[in-house]
Order: sequence, then C-alpha cells, then structure tokens
Amino acid sequence: MILGILQARISSTRLPGKVMAPVLGEPMIGRQVERLRRARRLDALVVATSDRPDDDPLAAYCEGLGLPVYRGSLPDVLDRFHHAALAFGPASTIVRMTADCPLTDWTLVDRVIETQVGGGFDYANNTDPERTFPHGLDVEAMRAGALAEAWREAADPYEREHVTPFLYRRPERYRLGSVVSDRPAPELRWTVDTPQDLEFVRYVYQTLYPSDPAFGPDAIRALPRNSSA
Repeated sequence: MILGILQARISSTRLPGKVMAPVLGEPMIGRQVERLRRARRLDALVVATSDRPDDDPLAAYCEGLGLPVYRGSLPDVLDRFHHAALAFGPASTIVRMTADCPLTDWTLVDRVIETQVGGGFDYANNTDPERTFPHGLDVEAMRAGALAEAWREAADPYEREHVTPFLYRRPERYRLGSVVSDRPAPELRWTVDTPQDLEFVRYVYQTLYPSDPAFGPDAIRALPRNSSA
C-alpha cells in the first residue's frame, strides 16, 4: 500500500491558522485534499496533526472530510509522522506532504511515487539536489522501513522536526532518487507562508477554479500574476 500523510497544524509561526484560512469558501487544507484525492498512486490519504487543543478544529474538519487523523507530538514531527504511518498501515511506501500547499500537483505526486517505487529508491523527492519546481509542489516518497530507521536513530533536533533529513543527509546509506522539471521555475512561490502568498492562492482559485476545478500548473503559469509579490 502507498500511504500519503499530510502534515498539518494550526500553530504555524509565520502565518498562524493558515491551513484553515478560507480559499473560495473552503479551508485551505480542504482545497489541497481535493487535489490530492485525484492522485492515482495514493492508496490512502491521512492527516497527521498535533495533540494540542488548538488543533482540535483542524482534526474535526479533516474527519468531517472523511480523512483519518493521527494526533501526536507537536515538536517531534518525525515521531508523529512515523506513528501515523503505523496507525494507518501497513504501507510499503510513505508519501510526505505539508498542508500549506493548496496548489499541489497530483500528477507530480504520482511521478515522485513512480520514481521511488519503480527505481527501487529508499527515498525520492522533487527538490534535491536542485529545486526545479515552484515552491509549494514539494513531494517526498520513502520506503516505510527507511522511515522507521530514521525514527529509531535520528537524534539531531532538526532531523526530528523535519522528518526526512535523516534519509537525504546519508547518501552513502540510502539510495536517493529525484524528479526534475523540464520547465524549471524554482523562483515561483505557490506555497503559503505569508499573507501575500495566501492572497496569490486565493487569486488563483477565484480565477481558475470556477471553470476548471482540476486546473493544473500550466494554467497557473499562464496567469498574469504567476508568482506572489
């Protein structure tokens, strides 16, 4: 089974509450889930959030969408992520995504999964060793066994907070794969970290979604404002 885990929390330091910010009448995370559910290679999608009370509304909303939710440590994201994988597995491949990317490209999710599984890689992504995709289209796929090793062995606080550095920092130990864009645009920001980012995402949805709910990256690129100010 290929399990997608969407990391989410209310207490973002740069833009608190952003995952629940309305985008065309729905919380931002709901818009992202709608897009991720189009991915063909994901067998299941779950949300991993914290066990803090301020994440109660987020968990309730996701459960209302029919999404399983795992709640765990806020600071030790690797622990939370690993136990989410255990709770909703067993899975052979775990796919990591974050809930501040409502313009996510589900076809790219499929490509990264196909690279990791088809290439026999322990870990694959589309940002390393060089970013070629816009910020906000990041995807990581890894063997469940590799994730478990990271959970058992990682001691560096950075590796606990960011889940996957234990893997990609050790190319001598793990087979690493990557997906590269044939239209590089690493300067574009399609993620949400600031009010300006959120304004851009709302503009994209207001412009494209009513006529084409399945709009893709090419349609976003073609907009007059194809990056946030």
